[in-house]
Parts: sequence; C-alpha cells; structure tokens
Amino acid sequence: MADTGIFATTAEIQYKAGAGASATSKAEAYTNSFIAQAESLINCVCRYNFSDNYSTLNEDTKQLLKEVASNLAAIYVIMYDLSGYPNRINAEDMVNVLRDGALRGLAILKDKKVQDFIISS
Repeated sequence: MADTGIFATTAEIQYKAGAGASATSKAEAYTNSFIAQAESLINCVCRYNFSDNYSTLNEDTKQLLKEVASNLAAIYVIMYDLSGYPNRINAEDMVNVLRDGALRGLAILKDKKVQDFIISS
C-alpha cells in the first residue's frame, strides 16, 4: 500500500502523533483514511477545492495545507488509542497543540483575501 493523500504523508502524520501512537492507528491504511477526511474537511471549510488544484499552488500554500492536514490526521491517530502515551493528560496536550495549529491554518486558508493571493500567485 502507498500513501494516497495529497496534502501530507503517513510519515508526517506519524511524526506529529508521537511515539505513543498505536501501531494500528499509525499504519498506512488508517492514515490514508485520516488524511482523506482531513483534506475533505479543509476543502469544505474553505469552500475551495485545494485537492483538485494542488499542482498549481505555490510552495507556501502546499506547506500550509500539509500543516493543517497532518495536524488533523495526527489528532485522529492519537485519539484512536490513548494507551501508548505516558498518561491521558500528555495525549490531550498533544491533541490541543495540534488542534490549535489546525484551527490557525484553517482560519488563514478560508480568508478570502488569502485565497485570492493563493490563486493569483
């Protein structure tokens, strides 16, 4: 099986999920599903299909999409099974940091002025 996501890879998601992530949830089959969900959410929230237009985007935009998508997918990986983390608070802190990054990135991406900048670049 290979990475099927557009915005981020399994390895990038695994980095963010940390050492405590379960072998099941960080496996490629799961992360492919998680990344597809994250990409769809980004496209819908922003009301712009970044997936269809990915090849035309500049590198800054691609990196921001990677940031948001890998953060969301890593949250799914962590929440699948918290037992590998030292304690629940540690896992929740990781989720909160990832969530903050995802929300910040989504706010930037859905701003119409930023989208105009992205599309015209």
